[in-house]
Amino acid sequence: MSQDTQSLDLDAVDAYLRKHLEGYQGPLQATKFTVGQSNPTFLLKTPERNYVLRRKPPGVLLKSAHAVDREFRVQRALANTKVPVARMYLLCEDDSVIGSTFYVMEHLDGRNFFEPTMDGEANETRAAVFDEMNRVLAELHMVDVDKVGLSDFGPPGNYFERQIGRWTKQYRASETGAIADMDDLIDALNRDLPADDGQRTLVHGDYRIDNMMFEKNGTACLGVLDWELSTIGHPYADLAAVIMQWQMPPGKEGRGLAGIDRASLGLQSDQEFIARYCERRGLAGIDDFGFYLAFNFFRMAAIIQGVYKRALDGNASNPERAKKLGQYVPMFAQHGLAALGR
Repeated sequence: MSQDTQSLDLDAVDAYLRKHLEGYQGPLQATKFTVGQSNPTFLLKTPERNYVLRRKPPGVLLKSAHAVDREFRVQRALANTKVPVARMYLLCEDDSVIGSTFYVMEHLDGRNFFEPTMDGEANETRAAVFDEMNRVLAELHMVDVDKVGLSDFGPPGNYFERQIGRWTKQYRASETGAIADMDDLIDALNRDLPADDGQRTLVHGDYRIDNMMFEKNGTACLGVLDWELSTIGHPYADLAAVIMQWQMPPGKEGRGLAGIDRASLGLQSDQEFIARYCERRGLAGIDDFGFYLAFNFFRMAAIIQGVYKRALDGNASNPERAKKLGQYVPMFAQHGLAALGR
């Protein structure tokens, strides 16, 4: 039984798939994807077909974190909607198989853009990919959660109030030292919480370009990935998450667009992206957008702090990168405070 995040007990996985996955035939090989910090993910290769296995990391985990069972459920529910997702094959909640819960899904044979600049692509391609991101996001927020069986996928009440409370607890549980700006941001978000406007939709929770798979020779999205933070909540959290990512520095670390001449690359501005989203959803506009942006900076800081703490505890999927990420927590807190001042 595998007890680390870097490898799999292939014999155990092979035996389980032979028994439970229709059409599966070995022999089996596995390669761990280097991207992703939360749930270790592996490419499973067989002579006939490739699959993807995503698992909880073993060991003691924060409550409600690494919810691969929720990932499986939401993607299966979206199978017949306009939101592209990979096909879900099976969920195994028996920890005795490989040491933690895992699920197996379709391997999407496409391309992934790690950075929003999409270096080397034509301006027309960049513009089309951004518009596809916008379309899929709007479609996600127009999914009828009752119709797809997800009405109970998140509790009722003010989503932002609930999320601020949840991530404050997660942050405190993984805190490794006092960060004054983070404390100030938590206080400010609670103070400036907007009134609930009644919008209640499915939200992804980490919507960005590198969590999407696109056609190899086109710009259509084949599937949105990494649904661990999905829930029933407020759609502006997802929209602001996209804008938050773009405020980061460009390059492999920040993966943002700060300082980039977007027009010269065919990329939409923040305002254009928001306006197109509102048009697709029939909205007149969005008030208090700075709050939603600040919320995302806060949540990402809390997530990164958790990743950093797991690295210190020896339980991170990618320990070296996790320790580097931990250095960005104060920066995210500062960006959050700045966003509230918009």
